[in-house]
Amino acid sequence: MPNERLTMRKIKEVLRLKYENALSDSKIANSCCIARSTVADYISKAKRAGITWPIPESIDETELERLLFPLPAHTDPHQRVEPDWSYVHQELKHPDVTKILLWQEYKEKHPEGYQYTRFCQLYNKWVGKLSLVMRQDHKAGEKLFVDYCGTTVPITDRYRGEIKQAQVFVAVLGASNYTYVEASYSQGLHDWITAHVHALEYFGGATEVIVPDNLRSGVSHACRYEPDLNPTYRDMANHYGTTIIPARVRKPRDKAKVEAGVQLVQRWILARLRHETFFSLTALNTRIKELLIWLNNRPFKKLEGSRESLFNTIDKPALKPLPIESYEYAEWKKARVNVDYHIEVDKHYYSVPYQLVSEQLDVRITAATIECLYKGNRVASHKRSDEQGKHTTLSDHMPKDHQEYVAWTPQRIVSWAAKSGEHVALLTEKILTQRPYPQQGFRSVLGIMRLGKHYGDTRLDAACKRALEIGASSYKSIESILKNGLDQKPLPQQDNSLYEPIEHSNIRGSQYYQ
Repeated sequence: MPNERLTMRKIKEVLRLKYENALSDSKIANSCCIARSTVADYISKAKRAGITWPIPESIDETELERLLFPLPAHTDPHQRVEPDWSYVHQELKHPDVTKILLWQEYKEKHPEGYQYTRFCQLYNKWVGKLSLVMRQDHKAGEKLFVDYCGTTVPITDRYRGEIKQAQVFVAVLGASNYTYVEASYSQGLHDWITAHVHALEYFGGATEVIVPDNLRSGVSHACRYEPDLNPTYRDMANHYGTTIIPARVRKPRDKAKVEAGVQLVQRWILARLRHETFFSLTALNTRIKELLIWLNNRPFKKLEGSRESLFNTIDKPALKPLPIESYEYAEWKKARVNVDYHIEVDKHYYSVPYQLVSEQLDVRITAATIECLYKGNRVASHKRSDEQGKHTTLSDHMPKDHQEYVAWTPQRIVSWAAKSGEHVALLTEKILTQRPYPQQGFRSVLGIMRLGKHYGDTRLDAACKRALEIGASSYKSIESILKNGLDQKPLPQQDNSLYEPIEHSNIRGSQYYQ
C-alpha cells in the first residue's frame, strides 16, 4: 500500500494533468515516468472515491491515502496470521513450487491474511536475516558445490617421522546443505575424481549440475564464458549423467555455498582434529566420517531441522540414480599415428587400423585398457601393457600385401635408407628383419634417418657401419655413437673369421625385399 508522500504527490499530479490539462493517459504516463496502466488505476480509484479536481483543501495527504486505498472491511492488520516463513523457504526448494502457489495455499487457510505483494515483501525481509548460504535459492537435486579447504591436516609417518599435509575435499548440496568431506594426499586429477565418485556414492545419487571452483585439476583453462574442462572430468560427469559448470572467475556468489561449507568444515571438523595425531590417511578419513555424521545432524539455528533431515526430505528424492558400476578412472591424451600405424602410450606401442596413419587420435587410458578414438568413434582397444619399447599389434590393423596403394612398405623404407648410405640400408634391413612384423621397426628406422639431418649422411653411414660391426641395432645405439664421435674413430682389430655370413632359414636377407 502506498504510504509515502512522494506517491501522494504523484497521484495529485496525475489528477491535475488529467482534469486541468486534459492530457491523454499515455502523455501523463510519460510526464510522470509511470506506466500507463498505473495512470488509469489512479484515475479509476479517484472516481470510485468521489474525488474531484481541484482536491478540496480539507483533504490532506493522509486522508487522500485513506480514500484511495481503504483497508478491506472487517480487517484488523494487527490480527493477520503470520505465515510460517521457515516452511515457505523450504517449500520453495522443491521443483516447480512458486511463491504465488504458497501464497494461494496460505490465503485458503487464512482469507483475511496478507495480499500477495505484502506476502512477498515480508518473506524477502525474513530471508534477508538469514546467512548468505541460507539465502541462496537452490532447487532440490539441482547443484552440488565442490572445492578444497585452505586448511590441511598433517599425517605423520610412524617409522620415519616425515609429515605429509593431507588436502581436504568438501562437497555441499545446494538445497539442503548436506555435506561430504574426504582427505587425500593431493589435489591432483586422480584424487579429485576419486573424491567426486565417493561423494556421489555417499549421497546415493547425482545432481543436475556440479559447480567446482576453477581448480586446475578439473578446469584446464579458466574462462568466464567457456571454461575448458579436463577431458577426464568431463568423462566422469557423462558417466553419472551430470553437467560441470565451473564458478565464474571473480564471481564469489557462484561458489558462496561451498565456501560457507568449507568454513563450516574447518570450524567444526578440522579445528577439532588440531590436537590429534594421524599416522595414515585411512585413520584420518575414519575420524572425519565420525565428525561428519555429527555435523550433518547438528540442528540449524534459524531453520527447523538439520542437514540430514532436509537432505532426506528435499534433496535425496530429487537426485538422479547412480549407474550400476562406479566410474573407472581414466586419463585422456592425444596421439598421432606413426607410419608404422602404432601410437605410443607410456613408451609402449599399440596398433590402430593402418588407414589412420598420420591422423591424430584421442586415447582413453585406464589401469587395464587402452581405447583409441577417431572423431568420437572407437577404432581400437588393447589390454594395457607395462613393457616399454614393445609392441602390441593386431593382425586386423595391418595392411594386406596385395593392396598396392599402401604408401609405407618395408621396400620403400629400405630404398629410402639407401639414399643415406649403404650401411644405413643394411642396418635398416637388419632392424626390419628382427621384428615379428617389419612395420614394428618403422619408427626406429625413421628416427635413425632423422639423425642424418643433424650429423650428416656421411657420419650417419659411418655410425651404422660401426653399429653393424658391434652388433647394435637400435636408435639409441646410433645416437650414442654419433653423440660421442665414435663414428670418427677406428674400430678395434677383430678376427674376421668370427663374422662369417650365417645361413639360416629364419634369416630373410636383403633379397627378401626385392
